[in-house]
Amino acid sequence: MGKQYGFYINVDRCVQCHSCEVACKAHNSIELGITWRKVVGIWAGRYPDLTNRTISYACMHCGEPGCVAVCPAEAIMKRPEDGIVVVDRSACIGCGSCAESCPFGAPQYGKDGTMQKCDLCIERIARGKQPVCVETCPGEALQFGTMEQLSKLAGAVRAEKLSGQTQPSVLISSSKWSTLKSLMVWK
Repeated sequence: MGKQYGFYINVDRCVQCHSCEVACKAHNSIELGITWRKVVGIWAGRYPDLTNRTISYACMHCGEPGCVAVCPAEAIMKRPEDGIVVVDRSACIGCGSCAESCPFGAPQYGKDGTMQKCDLCIERIARGKQPVCVETCPGEALQFGTMEQLSKLAGAVRAEKLSGQTQPSVLISSSKWSTLKSLMVWK
């Protein structure tokens, strides 16, 4: 495979504005009730020592995507040139196997019954632009690039690659990462 695109998320820079979520929804004309990018608050501690961190996440464009492996219609594929996991909605039979296999809850089903999810704004990437969620983030909490580029960027702040059987293409940093990691439940 060629390069692998992914995201770097600096949780400490997220200002909880949800602009990444709104921009994604508007840019992709996503119907009400469907979210390709989610902004989730994670609370830790006990009163009066509470902390709240927010994480913005979408499809992880995994190195070994479980959704691809289980799709009986072969409607989902991982592009060899850049690692982006894409869906051919016209081939999707709406069986839900991908949703069951994804530990991150990325596959969504709209009114038409077919699977949809983040495609990293592939049409924008083809034009040399950033995904709309990254471009819109006022706190620069989201970064996009190859995993090699993101590893260099994240190395300066001691970020960690998100681990998991599907090998998610995401790096996360936070001053409270050890606490966050223990609290995060994706599904």
